[in-house]
Amino acid sequence: MGKVPRHLAVILDGNRRWAERHGLPLADAYRAGADRVRELLGWCDDLGIPFVTVWALSRDNLCREPKVVDQIVEAITEGLRGMAAEARWPIRVVGSLEYLPHQEQAAALRAVERDSAMAPGARLTVAVAYDGRREIVAAAQALISAYAEGSLVGEFTEQRLADFLCTAGQPDVDLLIRTSGESRLSGFMPWQTAYAEFYFTPAYWPDFDHHHFGEAIAAYADRDRRRGL
Repeated sequence: MGKVPRHLAVILDGNRRWAERHGLPLADAYRAGADRVRELLGWCDDLGIPFVTVWALSRDNLCREPKVVDQIVEAITEGLRGMAAEARWPIRVVGSLEYLPHQEQAAALRAVERDSAMAPGARLTVAVAYDGRREIVAAAQALISAYAEGSLVGEFTEQRLADFLCTAGQPDVDLLIRTSGESRLSGFMPWQTAYAEFYFTPAYWPDFDHHHFGEAIAAYADRDRRRGL
């Protein structure tokens, strides 16, 4: 297979269109998508990819009908609980969880983190109610506060800002996959993907299978990665 990424990120796009194509509720697409995430982690374990980040729900998605948002969040939580119960992968949930419709939804996602913390496999980061610009603003505010309080001194550097991002302690994204045929970031982790290789596939996320995964990894292996132009 050749070289593989250390940090793989996936924008899980196409759930709504998959549901419409199959005449199913949107929540069913997210349940099918959760099963795909579980498979993805198994494929990454097989290749020795230690860090996996997926974008399950954007902050903009919270503007949908409240009942639909509740169903989506429940489907995501249900899928993550199932993965946590397997004790194979440590799971971390990032994003503006305070904007979820109900406080107990955020509490349930935090419980998934606690229940999976000691698992040995690839580290899974799940972005829920996430907005990339908001993440950078929050990191900058936290860093400025640290300087003001005196807990940090010295030069204000890129690395110090990165230490306040939600992926602190992880390498930047090496390969970003977006499903459903869209070819844009939509505000997903603009800092962490600054030097990432991008791979776009027309497959909707619930249809993304091992063949699609292999094609993405092969395309990454063929690329000559370098910084600059």
